[in-house]
Amino acid sequence: MKFYCISDNIDTQMGMRLTGIEGVVVHEPQEVEQEITKACGNPEIGILLISEKLMKLCPDLIYDFKLHRKYPLLVEIPDRHGTADISGTITNYVREAIGVKI
Repeated sequence: MKFYCISDNIDTQMGMRLTGIEGVVVHEPQEVEQEITKACGNPEIGILLISEKLMKLCPDLIYDFKLHRKYPLLVEIPDRHGTADISGTITNYVREAIGVKI
């Protein structure tokens, strides 16, 4: 099982490569969708890392992916500015998935 990183930032991508994680740098929603589709087609990729900015760029695609697919695991990573509100993100997923506000 391998990790794969989809980032909007060359610094993040280079840091991941130093740890042995391959990936790409993209900037447009269409590119994000293409790379997610490509990663899903590779049975060796088990964990897909996506930068925070790209998650915000195409939230509908990401929510649909997380709600309907089990493989690969999609994980949001903070960008270099670290502005992720993880608790808010989890709350949104629960609300979307089961309709319960917590």
